[in-house]
Amino acid sequence: MVSAATSSPDTAKRIRLVIWILLAVIVVGGAAWYAVMTTNKPSQDPPVAGNGEAGSEQLVRTDSHRLTTPAVEKAQLVEFLDFECEACRSIHPFVEELKEEFGDRITFVNRYFPLSSHPNSGQAALAVEAAAQQGKFAAMQAKLFETQDQWHGNPESQAPHFRTFAAELGLDLAAFDAAVADDKTKQRIRADITDGIALGVTGTPTFFLDGEKLALSTKQEFRQKLADAVK
Repeated sequence: MVSAATSSPDTAKRIRLVIWILLAVIVVGGAAWYAVMTTNKPSQDPPVAGNGEAGSEQLVRTDSHRLTTPAVEKAQLVEFLDFECEACRSIHPFVEELKEEFGDRITFVNRYFPLSSHPNSGQAALAVEAAAQQGKFAAMQAKLFETQDQWHGNPESQAPHFRTFAAELGLDLAAFDAAVADDKTKQRIRADITDGIALGVTGTPTFFLDGEKLALSTKQEFRQKLADAVK
């Protein structure tokens, strides 16, 4: 029989080890896919997450993807999203409805925020950004959401799959390949992640309406927020 004097320290060590493992899982699982690809990590440490009070420059950069361009802007709706995120796919059709309804008064902006829990989210963001360089941001985004069930969660690289989508959209594949491989494309996505973390984004989709981080429970509430913003 093992005495209590010898088993107690071992038990305490095991408990401490379990706690450290759980903490590590929480931190790693919740972090954005900062490197976009593991071989290309940024040189600087990620910024400390903010409190969600958004600065205008961090919310919308000059190169941010504006999906609507109202003649008279009354509000801005910024979405941080992950193309492998099922919740992003689920809300996408409704956001398209809101764009149709409010796009003449609200500027809709999309920002990249691929999550580490999604194995192909970084590559998907690269594919969308490469397509955006040929004027096909919205088309590639729609394609990825439409086909998400085909590649979501697949541990193998889906880059060839995304390249097929580029061909189906009629993109110049040589230019697409060059953009995907270009470190500037990766840096473009990292910049969105950096802003998102600084603004307190921890998951997707996350929406900011005129700098306010939205906490939404229903589609009706979402639509009413936008309606109030354009009054």
